[in-house]
Amino acid sequence: MPLPFLTADRAFDTEAADDLALPHDDRDRWRRPYRPGPWRVAAGALWLLLASYVLCAGVIIALAGTLGGAAVAFGVAVAIIAGALRLLRVGVWVSARGLRQVGFFVTRTVPWERVLSVRTVQQPVRWLGLPRAVQGQALVLVRGDRAEGVPPLLTTHNADFLGREEAFDRAADAVEAWAAEFGRGGLG
Repeated sequence: MPLPFLTADRAFDTEAADDLALPHDDRDRWRRPYRPGPWRVAAGALWLLLASYVLCAGVIIALAGTLGGAAVAFGVAVAIIAGALRLLRVGVWVSARGLRQVGFFVTRTVPWERVLSVRTVQQPVRWLGLPRAVQGQALVLVRGDRAEGVPPLLTTHNADFLGREEAFDRAADAVEAWAAEFGRGGLG
């Protein structure tokens, strides 16, 4: 079963991607211009492994005759699976309509009309989303309606790009290309 939220645009993986600024077919479809990183995929896999153990426990509880306990176990397993799938969807998504920053609990969508620029800056960034900050690069969004309080879109030390500087550079370039085409100065 293909999982479209795990794949990025195939053209970004080829050598021809250097010739094309925005390799895409349907500009109105939301897409993540990079692949999820190994830390995010590993965390999702561990959550799914935990869900399989909870499902096995639910089957054993159901065979033991307590259907109420089995229903609770199955409910917990479904919640864990939903959390794992949501974790895999976390990231930056783009389309002709705007830029979407998907978090675990909150999703923010900014139309391209409000985007002044998207740029890469050197700044302290959070390591894997934890309170510890390290020096790194961040892709930041400069909005026309709000000057402060916007979290970085991508960082070199988040779950998608930790230890993958080239992948961060490619993803940042892709998001910047979308912003250049559809932002205030673009054609969109």
